[in-house]
Amino acid sequence: MDGPALHVIDSQPLRLLVSVPCFGETQSSPAPVLCFLHGSAEAAPLEIRTALTRHGPLNRNTLPTAGGCFIIIAPQLPSPGGDVWGRYARDVRSIVRQMQTELNGDPCRTYLTGFSFGGNGVFDLALLLPDLWAALWPVDPTRVPSRDPGLPVWLSFGEIARGLKDEFIGTLGLEEWRDGYVGESLFLDQGADHTGSAALAYRDERIYSWLLSKRRSACE
Repeated sequence: MDGPALHVIDSQPLRLLVSVPCFGETQSSPAPVLCFLHGSAEAAPLEIRTALTRHGPLNRNTLPTAGGCFIIIAPQLPSPGGDVWGRYARDVRSIVRQMQTELNGDPCRTYLTGFSFGGNGVFDLALLLPDLWAALWPVDPTRVPSRDPGLPVWLSFGEIARGLKDEFIGTLGLEEWRDGYVGESLFLDQGADHTGSAALAYRDERIYSWLLSKRRSACE
């Protein structure tokens, strides 16, 4: 099954891969926005379409689920550098604001997700840019945040985060997801390995539905 088309945007310093729902140009009301932060092996100079479709909501097995509703924004780090998303907070803010304006994205329903080191970036950018996000979705992050960002969070565990599970639960006040529950701080552990956790998470319609149940507090 094909999803929405992918578009490369050559902004500086971060290039973008963007997916817009098929209704994006004609829908009168703003669409929800999902910003995805990639992991350590997907930075430039790896070709952007190859890099940002490996894992996450733009993967070809995932995009039909995620891309039917969300504007998906995926910036690419300009060079390999590891766990460095926090250094690019100002650039990510600028990109998200620009895409909200140009693509009719909803500032009240803008969400942040990331895999592996990108999951760490979710926490870093939530602490640095708390007014930008309605909810957070880290997938198998490799370290526990210094403190709770105070935003709704769904943490998808894989083999790396699982080793710090008690610390994540304690710091973020996480509860295990159960059917029909739309709490503020949830986790789901399906026993997958690192990349398997991303494959399972990003095609899970339950998580996208949970995201859409959250709006920025300033919009309520």
